[in-house]
Amino acid sequence: MQAVVLAAGKGTRLRPLTEDRPKVLVEVDGTPLIEDVFDNLLSIGVTELIVVVGYMKEKIIERYGDEYEGVPITYAHQREQLGLAHAILQAEPHIDDDFVLMLGDNVFRGNLGDVINRQQEERADAAFLVEEVPYEDASRYGVCDTNEYGEIVEVVEKPDEPPSNLVMTGFYTFTPAIFHACHLVQPSDRGEYELPDAIDLLIQSGRTIDAIRMDGWRIDVGYPEDRDRAEKRLDEQRVAPEQ
Repeated sequence: MQAVVLAAGKGTRLRPLTEDRPKVLVEVDGTPLIEDVFDNLLSIGVTELIVVVGYMKEKIIERYGDEYEGVPITYAHQREQLGLAHAILQAEPHIDDDFVLMLGDNVFRGNLGDVINRQQEERADAAFLVEEVPYEDASRYGVCDTNEYGEIVEVVEKPDEPPSNLVMTGFYTFTPAIFHACHLVQPSDRGEYELPDAIDLLIQSGRTIDAIRMDGWRIDVGYPEDRDRAEKRLDEQRVAPEQ
């Protein structure tokens, strides 16, 4: 099973933590974000990593080389950071079949394996984890709009007025159909090629998309205070089994 890890971002909102390193090498509880991502992926059976790098890419490549814990790493280069759909296309030449996609700046503790199982069982073209967040925070994410039956009918990237508080978490499985959708995506108002727009194209074309509710927790480390929250959550998790 192949996995694509998106790790090209500058992390401008994480400054000063990212002044001398790419975002994914910011440490949470002593572990770089991307290493925590690698560990999660290996735990669910991933056997090949394709890492999309960009900003300060040499620091990632020098640190991890061509393998992690015996799992081979291939690097794809995103020379301009033009959005997640654009980043995924840099990995296209290296993908053979269905694959996992994971953002390199999230700390996950949850049911990642359920997403893979659901896609394989139902032969969906995509499956991803979703969670409910406070409505005022939803505009930071890709937001899912649902119909009266709870089915996802549209996804919108960082809307000013979110249609719901149900958001994508940064963990997905895709068939190669996502690449065709990414090629069709047009730049958003932010000037980026947005992944939710590509997923929305799949939905509108009648492709099967499954959304699985998060069972656990995750923290998107976008700001320094998010790192602090993640470290606190990990501390609480360590203490809980001992009580």
